Amino acid sequence: MGCAISGLAAKTDLAERSREDAAVEHPNEEQIQMIKDSWKVIRDDIAKVGIIMFVRVMSFIEKSVARLDQPERLEALAVELGKSHYHYNAPPKYYNYVGAEFICAVQPILKEQWTTELEKAWQTLFQFVTALMKQGYQEESARQRQLATSPKDRLDKRNTAL
Repeated sequence: MGCAISGLAAKTDLAERSREDAAVEHPNEEQIQMIKDSWKVIRDDIAKVGIIMFVRVMSFIEKSVARLDQPERLEALAVELGKSHYHYNAPPKYYNYVGAEFICAVQPILKEQWTTELEKAWQTLFQFVTALMKQGYQEESARQRQLATSPKDRLDKRNTAL
């Protein structure tokens, strides 16, 4: 599901640094072997993370579809997911990519059944859910900031309100 986000890196910055560092050395044999060995571990973990993420996303989509006729339950589910994303350190700026990637993945499966209206319906669902997730993320962020203030500060604020 990374095809949409792969272009997020600051490519111009990378290109500028490459030109500035044109005289840098090629990795030596020991470094090459270290890189190759570490890449094997990274690659395997990426696959595990990708599968876990895919299963979680599909599970959430299944729950969302099941709650489409129960808007209050769907809203609560999405807000709670946003709150949990705060603790996963998964900021809202990436939420929209999941919906776009899901649509790219399912479009070929549905073939002739896929219409612009169906695409719009899925986009609307993902926009709705991601807005609620962002709300939950922000609520949890504010709650954590409030918890981070010292108890003395909270007591001082309460006393001034009296």
